[in-house]
Amino acid sequence: MIGRRTLLASSAALLAAPAIIRTVHAQSTFDWKRCKGQRVVIALTKNPRADCLQQHQKEFEELTGIRVESEQMPEQQQRPKMVMELASGRPSFDVTHFSLHVSKRVVGTGLWLEDMRPYLANPALTAPDYDWADMSPGALRAATQPDGRIDSLPLESDIWLVYYNKQLFQQKGLSFPKTFDEMLATARKLNDPASGTYGFVARGVKNANVPVWTSILLGQDQETVTPDGRTLLTDTPGAIWAGEMYKSLLRECAPPGVIGFNWNECQTSFMQGKVGMWLDGVGFTPPLLDPKVSKIVDHVGFGVMPAGPKAQACPVFTDALGIPVQSKAKEAAYLYCQWATSKQMLLNLVNMGAGASPRLSTYQDPVLMKASPFGQEWLQTLLASMKIARSGLPEIVPVNEFRDVIGIALSNMIGGADVAKELHAATTAFQPVLAQSLKT
Repeated sequence: MIGRRTLLASSAALLAAPAIIRTVHAQSTFDWKRCKGQRVVIALTKNPRADCLQQHQKEFEELTGIRVESEQMPEQQQRPKMVMELASGRPSFDVTHFSLHVSKRVVGTGLWLEDMRPYLANPALTAPDYDWADMSPGALRAATQPDGRIDSLPLESDIWLVYYNKQLFQQKGLSFPKTFDEMLATARKLNDPASGTYGFVARGVKNANVPVWTSILLGQDQETVTPDGRTLLTDTPGAIWAGEMYKSLLRECAPPGVIGFNWNECQTSFMQGKVGMWLDGVGFTPPLLDPKVSKIVDHVGFGVMPAGPKAQACPVFTDALGIPVQSKAKEAAYLYCQWATSKQMLLNLVNMGAGASPRLSTYQDPVLMKASPFGQEWLQTLLASMKIARSGLPEIVPVNEFRDVIGIALSNMIGGADVAKELHAATTAFQPVLAQSLKT
């Protein structure tokens, strides 16, 4: 975790940086063709953000004359591959798309990615209308390493919410739940395995399931580690409460086989019209409203994360783009990152339903605000969720190991294991790993 003193220093630097950058860019003329004829390789994580980038890729090539080769890879393969290649010093890509909530401290500790600050301050490389100051404070913090380096540009802030089937709710005379206790009660009322109808679905497969549990844990106004990042808080009374809620929702109210579900299996189940509620990221909206693949186009509802006993909050996870220090096409790669995180591209991303923009100006766009492509309920749920968004995972180096250890405990709970015992065992097993990571 970033210490309070470091965070304050970094925040001050961030506040100063936009003014410096604006001054440097004043009266400048920008040449998008400066790297014409070069080639860049983009390694993308398979998700809606990558779809958006590839859909508009030809626009970048026409704008810059740079040839782009991009490939999407499922995150379970892309994340370890990225780390392995960066650590080897011979990455096969010029730009990497990655999740800051998973890989920020790993790439930061390795000093594997270019510091973007000199690029942002260079009027020959950054267009005057890029407007770094337009990035939200949360996105700026996410992209800033503890030592102040900005080694990635924020691409998307994936806000988590609750999708629900209005038709199933109406049939039972139910209202959207305001608390997690109400969510469990509602899921139980919706659940009818005899007719193939289930009250709730969320990720059950290990590692991927941890953000579901932390979504609930935030309702206790609690993180998973202490502010100094040294001690786990994963077997506290609040953590056990969240574990019991997770266990009840998935063990009692979810479809068979949920212990093996990631987001795609959850999405497929929900689109079939036999699941009442699904908790996950806003970026998975488009297929739900596509009549070619969804049976519930006219019945999809969007709800803000319910409140817990002590707080109402939803997790947010930030995607970003970075440039390996070993890239042979750094300027061309930076032009791609700049274009991908520009005001227009991030507006395109929201209009596609691929996630939430980290830019403030996106939500001042009059066309979007008046006629969201996914309706006003979707847009208002997104805006309300952004006001209560908090980090959904600890900012530690071994975050993948953390997700594996806690994820196994959560999967065991779905199978019927005792929540307190599982969380205590997981905490005991991972605390030495966390301690060791702080020594390196």
